[in-house]
Amino acid sequence: MTRHEIIVALDQEIQRLETARTLIRSSHDVTAGLAVRNGQPQRTGKRQISPEGRRRIIEAQRRRWAKQKKEDGAKGR
Repeated sequence: MTRHEIIVALDQEIQRLETARTLIRSSHDVTAGLAVRNGQPQRTGKRQISPEGRRRIIEAQRRRWAKQKKEDGAKGR
């Protein structure tokens, strides 16, 4: 088995286990984390942010810090 095949097999197993975990949790309490709005269940738990979204937020904050640092340096002259 190559490294790539091992990684693919591990990813598949992780996905299978996560699916099983989700099913087990949902079978315990069907309404956990749900609210009903207009007759449709709505998730009320924490939102998940994608890695790309997190990266954009981090980069924007770094730009704000750099701008602030630049402005503070100009004031000190």
